[in-house]
Amino acid sequence: MQNNANKELKQRILFTIFILLIYRFGTFVPIPGINTEVIKNIFNSGSADMFGMINLFSGGALERMSIFALNIMPYITSSIVMQLVTSMHKGLEALKKEGEYGRAKINQYTRYLTIILAFVQSFGVYYALSGSQTSAFVSDSPLYMWTTSVSLVGGTVMLMWFGERITSSGIGNGISLIIFVGIVSSLPSTIVQVFDLSKTGVYSFAVVIIFFVLFIGFLMTVCFVEKVHKKVKIQYPNASMMKSAGMSDSSFLPLKLNISGVIPPIFASSILMFPVAIMQFIGSENDLISTALRRGGAIYLIAFASLILFFSYFYSSIVFNTVDVANNLKKSNCFILGIRPGQATAEYLDKLVSRLTMLGAIYLIFVCIVPEILVTNYSIPLQIGGTGILIMVNVVLDLVNQIQSHLFANKYGNANNIKKRRIRVRV
Repeated sequence: MQNNANKELKQRILFTIFILLIYRFGTFVPIPGINTEVIKNIFNSGSADMFGMINLFSGGALERMSIFALNIMPYITSSIVMQLVTSMHKGLEALKKEGEYGRAKINQYTRYLTIILAFVQSFGVYYALSGSQTSAFVSDSPLYMWTTSVSLVGGTVMLMWFGERITSSGIGNGISLIIFVGIVSSLPSTIVQVFDLSKTGVYSFAVVIIFFVLFIGFLMTVCFVEKVHKKVKIQYPNASMMKSAGMSDSSFLPLKLNISGVIPPIFASSILMFPVAIMQFIGSENDLISTALRRGGAIYLIAFASLILFFSYFYSSIVFNTVDVANNLKKSNCFILGIRPGQATAEYLDKLVSRLTMLGAIYLIFVCIVPEILVTNYSIPLQIGGTGILIMVNVVLDLVNQIQSHLFANKYGNANNIKKRRIRVRV
């Protein structure tokens, strides 16, 4: 029984690796009609800053203008938009509460919105690359506009299907793993650049060692904070009966320190890139805006930190609805120890979540700002940035938890003896 279960886990892991290898192969398949030399010159000249995040998440696919150049970003954007709209639209919120059917309908709407956003982004990429001084396409024919759009949208839809297949038949969250592989693929080039700088005398060997030690320490700090929870004790009804039956009369409501996750840095960086992107699309140059929003500058860092703080509070209020949690506890006849059910519980949770969100926002600002300062002021070749580090750590922690859950379920799957023991204790 246990051997069959372990075999199933191995098959899931191998299937996940197989899908991810196909994805990496697709990042090197270029779309038709692209002049790769022009694309390289655009990225090497530093004029592709607005595509930096997409290129990072796609593992360099945008820089190579492959069929997976947009990566899974349209799906992520549509998922976030649908989550925001669902929280504000009563009809969609009611649909979400209808169980499996409601979730399936919302997922269907998310896919439709993904295709629309992918088409919009593909047209934007085409006009940005064809409207430059040297067009990145071999011809100005409208045929290449449609082949580019269809290729990029088809690549996004394929990755969306890959992610769903990994989630259902593999191990871990498929969408997150695709982003994780794209980000991790930039680490080897970073390591090579660091050692090249050491060979040329820019950095001494001791500085290189210190860099890697600090980077590992930074990762461990992020791992620690991401696993920190505030446990709110919840008391069950009929506590005396449960104690006499040998059962626990209480439980805990875990609240993460970083409730909003990695969404605030993604939103903040996207908004800061938006003005520069608009100017590049319309072919206008404004030195004042470009200088103010220069990465690593004082105004950029202040704006980045302020937006992270704002979106931390905004998104945490959507992810964790204190009123709904309080009502669910009241319906279950449960209560927080020392707090009255209902409105008092909602106010207590709201105050607690507000404090945790402040701490989480400070943590996010630190994680995202420090790499920006190191890259811009000290020329550290760290390509992934704070947002990439947060995504890497969260995906790895989630993957480890799922593997441990499979192993635990396999070990204790045949629980007949445990059930008998429980029945004997209750009698």
